[in-house]
Formats: sequence, structure tokens, C-alpha cells
Amino acid sequence: MRRIETALPGVIVFEPVIHEDARGWFAETYRASLLAEWGIHDVFVQDNHSFSFGGVVRGLHYQLRRPQAKLCRVVRGEVLDVAVDIRRGSPTFGHWAAVRLSEQNRRHMYIPPGFAHGFAVLSDAADMLYKCGDYYDAADARGIAWNDPGIGIDWELRSAPIVSDADRRWPRLAEARPEDLPAYGDV
Repeated sequence: MRRIETALPGVIVFEPVIHEDARGWFAETYRASLLAEWGIHDVFVQDNHSFSFGGVVRGLHYQLRRPQAKLCRVVRGEVLDVAVDIRRGSPTFGHWAAVRLSEQNRRHMYIPPGFAHGFAVLSDAADMLYKCGDYYDAADARGIAWNDPGIGIDWELRSAPIVSDADRRWPRLAEARPEDLPAYGDV
């Protein structure tokens, strides 16, 4: 697997080695020992599978007391996967990184705890798989407005996105209560 750094320290893209022949292809998609060599020691305890139609934006989500590291990949379609640093006191607070994940490029994106996560579906539909470093806890769920102009994410969509009512209600990062944001160095 090849490691590719992003604009945000700690947010990393992985590109698996693909072994192709007349039968198709094979790729190793997860190896804990390799991630540990790269300084990623999360224990992933939950796998999620998200199916979304084209034009959908999901996010920007995070958990506060039970922060989740995420290892994301797409097995059908294409998404723009986005991480936003929401750690109070971080030198990159409010900055974002985005990577196209698709069934063609087979890339993965690692998002450490302390970052909000979201994605936009760029194809007609997409199946996204992601490993989580802690269990989902609805009472701990938090979010930041997907269209926060202070963050300024370019979702690369050609028309108005399809967004859930819940995701429309999240505050802008500048409006989030400090106690609802992780502190830099705490996660």
C-alpha cells in the first residue's frame, strides 16, 4: 500500500497495490500492522456501508465523547470525501482536505478523531464502506454545516445537493459551542 499525505496532518490517503490478471484483480484493503508502522493505532470496532444517490451530501459529522477514527473507501461509484479539522486550538482549525474515492482508483482515506467527516456523491450512485474506531452513539452525534462559508468546501457538484433535514440544522463552525468541539491534543 502507498501512503499519500493530504493538506491536513493526520488525514492520509492509502492506495492499495492491485494485482490484476485474466480473472480480475485482488487488493489487500486493510492491514493493521502496516497502519501501525505509519503511526495509526486505532482499533476499528464497527464497519458501516452507506449507499447514496448522485448529488447527495452527507455530513459534516463527528462524535465528541466517543470520537471515531474512520477508514473510508468506495466500492461502487465515486465520492468526494472530506475531512475538516474542528479541534479547538489546532493550527489547522477550520481547514479541510478532500479526496476523490472511487471504484476505479480504489483509494482509502483515513480520518483521525477530532475531524468532522462528510462526502458528496459525484457519480449516479455510490456505495461507501468505512471502518470506525468507536461505536456510533446517537446521543453523542454532532455536526457542522456542510455549506459553512467560513470553511468553504468545494463539493464539486453541478447542481443543488440533496441533504438530510438533520444535516441542514448543524451550526456553522464559528457558531458551534466550544464545549461541542474537541480540543487539540485531547483526542
